[in-house]
Parts: sequence; C-alpha cells; structure tokens
Amino acid sequence: MKKRIITISREFGSGGRTIGKKVAEALGIACYDSELIEKIAAESGFHKNYIKEAGEYAPGGILASAFAHGTAGPTNEDYIWKIQCRIIIELAEKESCIIVGRCADYILRDKADCLRVFIHADMAFQAKRIVEVYGEREASPEQRLKEKDKRRAAYHRFYTDMKWGHAQNYDLTLNSGTLGIDRCAELIRQLY
Repeated sequence: MKKRIITISREFGSGGRTIGKKVAEALGIACYDSELIEKIAAESGFHKNYIKEAGEYAPGGILASAFAHGTAGPTNEDYIWKIQCRIIIELAEKESCIIVGRCADYILRDKADCLRVFIHADMAFQAKRIVEVYGEREASPEQRLKEKDKRRAAYHRFYTDMKWGHAQNYDLTLNSGTLGIDRCAELIRQLY
C-alpha cells in the first residue's frame, strides 16, 4: 500500500489538532502532534516544553540574523529544525499518517504523497474554543490568539520562506467555524 500523508497547519483555536485526531481515528492511521514534540525532545536533549515553544518562535534580532547567515554558528532552533525535518521525513517514509504543525507541509513538499491542509476560523469561534477547550481565562483571549498565530506565521516564514495560511500553499483550506470540526474531519477523510 502506498503511504499517504496529511499535514495539518492551523490557526490557534481553530480545532486543527482535534480534526487531525478525528481523521486519524477514522482512517486507522497515526496522528503526530505532541508525539512529534516528544520524539524531537528525546533526540535533541531539550525539554519538550522548550521544543514546543521553539516551534512557535522565529529566531529574531541581530544575533539571529548573524546565525542565519552563518557568521556566528547555528542556533538551538536551527539544531531543533534539522532534527524535526529528519523525524518528519522518517515518519512519512515509514507509514501513512497525519502530522499536525511543525512546518510538515513544507518539509514533505517533494518527499511524500501529501495532502496539505490549513484549518482556520473567525476570531469569535477561536476565542470561544480556547476558553472552553484549553481553559484560557485571560481577559482578552483574542489577544492571545493574535500573538500565538503571529508567532506561528513568523516561524513558518523564517524556515520556509512561504506565507503561512495563504491558500495557494495548501491543497485544501477549511473554515472550521463555518463547517464545524466534524464536517472538516469528514471532508479530509473523504479526500484521503
């Protein structure tokens, strides 16, 4: 059987992780999200919380620019990126699966039979969801959403030189606020 990969990029609070898990369950394949972070942490020696945060921050500032241009050596983030790329490629070669986040859409662009999906939703849907699902109790969940997605976009842009969330970079973009989590999962399953 030919291996097929689904990558899911998503706005914070849009339900991308939940959708990925539902699709994986329906298809009987693995879904890598926090499991991927654990694999990267085990191999890199960094704590999984550090890996999780490093995956949403683009190196910035003058020093990072020097690192990026090879004048001062690689950063921890560059080291993690290389491990992340290798692990994602190995997973795609090993089995059909779903990979949530971590720039897998870019990493596998020429290496796998891959359905690249982006999940988004309006701010009200996302804000309600992060309060209900993740227990966010901040006065302004909208501000948290903006900050988190801004970091994801910067990280994606830094390592891929692609615009995160732009439809032309994906095979499928779905609005989970309009369609609902279950319908998004079903549409992806049907396209598999």
